[in-house]
Amino acid sequence: MGRYEWAKSRKRALYKVFISVFKTNKIKNRAEMEQKKETVTTTMSDEAKERISERLSCLENLYFPRALESTVTLPSQRKAIFRDLLSRDVALFLERYGSKLTCSELSEFDSMKDDYEINWHIKRLRSIMSPTSEELRMRSVTVKNRRRAYLDKLVCQGHYFSEEAMREREPYLHHEYVGRFQDQSGRRMARPGERWSETLMRRCEEAALVAKIRGEQQRMGVPERDWVGNERFQEEEEEEEEEEEEEEEEKEEEVVLDEERRRISSNGQPVERHLNEADPTKVSEEPTLSAEELEDRMNQFTYIMQQKFLLGEDHEHQDYSKIDNDETLDDHWQREANIDAEERYFADD
Repeated sequence: MGRYEWAKSRKRALYKVFISVFKTNKIKNRAEMEQKKETVTTTMSDEAKERISERLSCLENLYFPRALESTVTLPSQRKAIFRDLLSRDVALFLERYGSKLTCSELSEFDSMKDDYEINWHIKRLRSIMSPTSEELRMRSVTVKNRRRAYLDKLVCQGHYFSEEAMREREPYLHHEYVGRFQDQSGRRMARPGERWSETLMRRCEEAALVAKIRGEQQRMGVPERDWVGNERFQEEEEEEEEEEEEEEEEKEEEVVLDEERRRISSNGQPVERHLNEADPTKVSEEPTLSAEELEDRMNQFTYIMQQKFLLGEDHEHQDYSKIDNDETLDDHWQREANIDAEERYFADD
């Protein structure tokens, strides 16, 4: 055997020894960790396990693995699962159900802080239950960023901030910014390809929205003639005003004619007078906007609706607790930060 082959054979033998030692240590460490976890987990008293499992078993809509969903219909079944998980894997229990624990229940896990994973969950849950001022500030920033990320997602999807969807949520606000400048009759007309039942349903929905707008107009003290849908009322009122003005003009003309007759009878000379010197009839016209002005008002309305979402005022339509706790939304800001960093890098060059 040459020198090269001997060195290669020795290297291969050392590598096998290294792998063998590595596997042995890995198995040993894993066994120690499992033994340590069992030792740590058993330090919680049976009374605490019983008390926590009993209370959680009465809660609804808790997470369970799909394989167990059919076996957790009764509180007793859920309680058994909680007891088993508390005895088997405390860290997993805290990950799944830690947010449902009270402060006193969480303190029952303090004796297990020697376990790194358990301690991490305890610190995280405690910062949520009793946050410091700095944690509150960071939490506020995180919530704002997540709502902004979710808003961007809604904008990309297109429906939530469409004109029709926003009008359904805020009919009066839409009317003040955009609706009163639009032709309302078009909303009641049948649309191409629409079935008659769909047209009737849409008309019912439109009537409900108009009723909401009128209710808000009445609350705001808007004159009845300016209420949405009162076009016929306005036309009748305008006709009455025109008739009254015509009657007044006729009376004024009769007065002028009487004066003419008296002057003719007194000096025999007619005096030229204009009989139609009355003020021109005032015609109330609906305000009209150009396409650019209407688009500008639509942008203002959309901006207000987006701000309402960010401020948490869309709670009737959105689950803010789900949005504010969705960690996947943080990826949006990580991508934004990376893009900003790249732009600054190339700008410096």
